[in-house]
Amino acid sequence: MQQMSGACGGYPNVSIALLHHPVYDKNRQVVHTAVTNLDIHDIARSARTFGLSRYYLVTPIPGQQELAGRILRHWQEGWGATYNPKRKAALELVRVADSLDDVLAEMEVRFGRPAKLVTTGARIHPRNVTFGRLTELMGVREQPYLIVFGTGWGLTEEVFDRADMVLEPIKGPGEYNHLSVRSAAAIIMDRLFGVR
Repeated sequence: MQQMSGACGGYPNVSIALLHHPVYDKNRQVVHTAVTNLDIHDIARSARTFGLSRYYLVTPIPGQQELAGRILRHWQEGWGATYNPKRKAALELVRVADSLDDVLAEMEVRFGRPAKLVTTGARIHPRNVTFGRLTELMGVREQPYLIVFGTGWGLTEEVFDRADMVLEPIKGPGEYNHLSVRSAAAIIMDRLFGVR
């Protein structure tokens, strides 16, 4: 199998997805969360920095899809495209999707084989894989991977049950562990794909 290095052009076999449903609220009810401008921009910039293939914004709500589309069009086609070409380059990675199933189906068509699904969260999980091991696995170009981040209070158990792997959590020195999703995504991408 052909190996690749993050230092030699990135990881074109790796995509990320930000799920707005199904996720939990603070009472562990399954909810839809709102798309935010900052999550679109900041996570796209991280994905572009580390040479990933796509960033999927997943929401089944038509109004939220339209909001995301307006933001993307502004920076890709409108005044924003000439004002900030670096932001345009990052946002070119973004695709809006109805569901995780749609993302996985699109990736299978694109790569010719099913993507390995990797979930993220703030808790220890019995199927945790280390950052180092996952980086090693993703170095095989032929195998696509989708790393999934949750909004709200995290991905549902249903999503974790579907995962091929669960990435180990980010841990600080204390008990507090409630990073914003864009902060967690940036840290995770650096640990997985950053040049050391």
